[in-house]
Amino acid sequence: MRIGVISDTHIPTRARHLPAVLFEHFADVDLILHAGDLVDPQVLVDLAAIAPVEAVAGNMDSPELQNKLGSKKILELAGFRIGLTHGHLGSYRHHTPQRALSIFAQDAVDVVIFGHSHQPYLKKEKGILLFNPGSPTDRRRQPRHSCGLLLLDQKITAEIIYLS
Repeated sequence: MRIGVISDTHIPTRARHLPAVLFEHFADVDLILHAGDLVDPQVLVDLAAIAPVEAVAGNMDSPELQNKLGSKKILELAGFRIGLTHGHLGSYRHHTPQRALSIFAQDAVDVVIFGHSHQPYLKKEKGILLFNPGSPTDRRRQPRHSCGLLLLDQKITAEIIYLS
């Protein structure tokens, strides 16, 4: 299974629309996971034109989006358990990856996908793959915009894709 991973789109505050190159990278995915801070729900419609979408809300999303999407999901995909959250919840004594991981402390997950920091992150901790795809629209002190791909086969592999 091939999954497009995206976060922190902040449409229309950081960009008017999703970059066209993102659609090229996600052209053959089976599913898209959005880890919050969509801001405009139209982002879900635009992404759904490519593939089915699962998303959670982030701290910049409206109360309506937060109620609709929630802040945490566990998806069972291709025999793996994928945790999806934005990364803004939990103790601010910890960095975003550790906050995201703590949200799933009582859950058996193989991967935690998160956003919030706009910083790409791909590292295994405590046997769990932590994956932040960065942002395709707001690089916030990063050299390039980014998104990600998650491949579920006999094992899990992930890749950060730099867009510019």
